[in-house]
Amino acid sequence: MLPKPPEVSRRLHEQIKLDRYPGNPIITPNPDHFWESEYTFNPGTVWENGKVHIIYRAMGMDNTSVMGYASSKDGFHIDERLPEPIYVPRRNFEQKFQPGNSGCEDPRFTKINDRFYMCYTAYDGKNPTRVAMNSISVNDFINKEWQWEKPILISPPGMDDKDACILPKKVDGKFVFFHRLETSIWVDYMDDLDFEENEYIKGKILFSPRMNSWDNEKIGIGGVPIETENGWLMIYHGLSRDTKYRLGIALLDLENPTRVIARLNYPIFEPEAEYENKGLRFGTVFTNGSVVIDGKIFVYYGGADQVTCVATADFTEVMEKLKHSIYIE
Repeated sequence: MLPKPPEVSRRLHEQIKLDRYPGNPIITPNPDHFWESEYTFNPGTVWENGKVHIIYRAMGMDNTSVMGYASSKDGFHIDERLPEPIYVPRRNFEQKFQPGNSGCEDPRFTKINDRFYMCYTAYDGKNPTRVAMNSISVNDFINKEWQWEKPILISPPGMDDKDACILPKKVDGKFVFFHRLETSIWVDYMDDLDFEENEYIKGKILFSPRMNSWDNEKIGIGGVPIETENGWLMIYHGLSRDTKYRLGIALLDLENPTRVIARLNYPIFEPEAEYENKGLRFGTVFTNGSVVIDGKIFVYYGGADQVTCVATADFTEVMEKLKHSIYIE
C-alpha cells in the first residue's frame, strides 16, 4: 500500500473540531411569549422535506419545560418559528407537583417508517427524571398538525434516567435504545415499541466516564447516532469535575452497536463563546440533535441552557479522522 501524501496524513492527525456558526445564537427567548420568555435551548432535530425541523425546549417564568418549533432550509438561518408550543405536559409524570422545574425536556427524534418517535425527559419536579416516549405521523408533523400519541414512560421508576433515543434501524430484528442511567451511557434491545405495563429499558453500560479525562463526571448521548458505512457516529456530552459540559465523539459497530470502535480522548467542542458561558448554566454546550446537509454535519446545541446554537464540520473529514482513531477507555 502506498503511503498517504504528507498533507493527507497531517489532516488525519489533526483533532476533530466543530466550528461554531458566527451568527449564533440562532434561537433566543421571546419576551412576548410567556412559554418561551426565559430559555430556548437543547433542540432535537430532523431533516425532512428539504429543511431542518428544530424542536427546542422552552421555559418561561414558571420554569415549565415545553417544546417550540422552528425550521431552516440552509441549516443556519431560521425561516419559520411558531408562536405557540407544539408539545406541552399532559400526563401526571410531567406535571408540576411543586414549585420549580418540571415538564418535557430535551427531545430526540427518530424516523421509523412513517412516524417520528420522540424520546424526552419527563419531570414532575418531585420524583427522579424518567424517559418518556411519544410518536407522531410524518405527514402530521410536516403539515404541523400536532396529533401526538399518548406519551408513555419507558424507564424504571425511582431511577434518574434521561438522554434517550432509538436507532433508526433495527439490529438483529430488535430496536436499539440508548439512555443515560446514573453516570453512564446504556444500551438496550427491545422486540418492539409497544411497551407493556412495567416493561422498561435498562440493558448494559455502553461506556462510562473516564477518570482522568474531560468526561470524568458523567456522560450522555447527544443526538440520534448517524448511520455511516463505517459505523454509527455518536456525538455525546461529558461533564467534568470543573462543572463544564463538552461534546465528544465515538464510533459504534454498525451490526453490533454495543461494540465501541473508536472514542476520542479529547472533546470536539467546548464552551468558549459568551453565550455558552452566560445563562442558566454557564460553561455548557449540550446537544440533542444533528443532521448532515450537503456533506457537512450540523450539530444543534444549547448554549448555557439559555439559547439554541449550531456548529458544523466537514462530514467526510470527521469520518476519515475517526476511522484512524482507536477506542480509548
